Amino acid sequence: MKDNVFDVLMYLFERYNEEDADFEPDRGELQAQLLEAGFEAPEVDRAFDWLDGLANSQALPMESMRGTSMRVYSEAEHERLDARARGFLTFLEQAGVLDPRSREVIIDRAMALDEEGIDLDQLKWVSLMVLFNQPEFEGPFHWLEEIVFDDRPAYLN
Repeated sequence: MKDNVFDVLMYLFERYNEEDADFEPDRGELQAQLLEAGFEAPEVDRAFDWLDGLANSQALPMESMRGTSMRVYSEAEHERLDARARGFLTFLEQAGVLDPRSREVIIDRAMALDEEGIDLDQLKWVSLMVLFNQPEFEGPFHWLEEIVFDDRPAYLN
């Protein structure tokens, strides 16, 4: 049995990432498909809440963020995002794949998973989901998609 929000999100992303861009099933139809696929109703609801949070994060004003800012992680973020995950975000930002705003959205969505710990692989998938939903990041999305799907290391560990 599939029982966490991350599993639901992965299922949706993998299934509908390849679909026709014009395909937009309604929420009820998707919920029914997820329940039929074996997901529990509470996790499906939480996954839709996560996606709603992603949609709402696109409207967040971040004018005060500059490219020269340094990100200091909170204690809760340190506890949930391991050093490799934090390092990966730093790498993506320094490589120009992320800007400070997209980095913050990724951190917000990773923390919203309510997992005890977010490892590097999970963070890569969260990053893909966030970039997929930001049209201005089409190039970086495809670059990161290649890394995730090919499972090639993007930097030295």
